[in-house]
Amino acid sequence: MTKPPNNCDERSIIEKLRDPATQTAAFSLAVRAYSEQLYWHIRRMVFTHEDSNDILQNTFIKAWNNIDNFRGDSQISTWLYRIATNETLTHLSHKRIETVSLNSDEGKIAHELECDPLFNGNHADALLHEAINSLPEKQRLVFNMRYFNDMKYEEISQILGTSTGALKASYHIAAKKVEEYITSKD
Repeated sequence: MTKPPNNCDERSIIEKLRDPATQTAAFSLAVRAYSEQLYWHIRRMVFTHEDSNDILQNTFIKAWNNIDNFRGDSQISTWLYRIATNETLTHLSHKRIETVSLNSDEGKIAHELECDPLFNGNHADALLHEAINSLPEKQRLVFNMRYFNDMKYEEISQILGTSTGALKASYHIAAKKVEEYITSKD
C-alpha cells in the first residue's frame, strides 16, 4: 500500500511518535511520507484541488490532535487513510453530495475536468472519471482504493471497517458499472 521514506519504516515512526522528545519530528516525517498519497486518495472523491487540500490539512490536524490515542495496532498509513476517508465523507455529507447524478450534473463535471490543470484532457480519462463519479460513495471509495492505489482488500478492510468479502463484491459491482458506463458512451 503505502511506504514511508527510505530512511524510516513504519515501526520506527511509531516508536518515535511514542517518545515526546521525537514526536514532532516523527509526525513531520509521517506528513512528508503520506501527504501525496492521501491527497490523491481524497482528490478522487471530492474532485477539486482546494477541497482536497482543505481535507488533507484537516486530516493531519485531526491526526496530530489524536496522536496520543494511536495505539499502534495498525500501520500509521492505515490510520491516516482512515482519518482521511472519514474527513472526506464528512465533507461530502456537508455538501449533500451522496451520489453524483451525471444526468443532472454531467456538464458541470465535464467542465471541472476540462478546467482542472492536473487533468490531461484525454477523452478516455474523462469517461473513466465520469463513470467513477457516477458510483455511490462507498463503491467509489473501494474502486479508487483498489484501482488507483492498488491496495489489497485486507488493507481496505482495515481502513473502512468492512469485511473483505463485502469489499470484493463492492469492487466487482463498481467495476461492472464503470465498464457499462464507458461502453454506453462509446
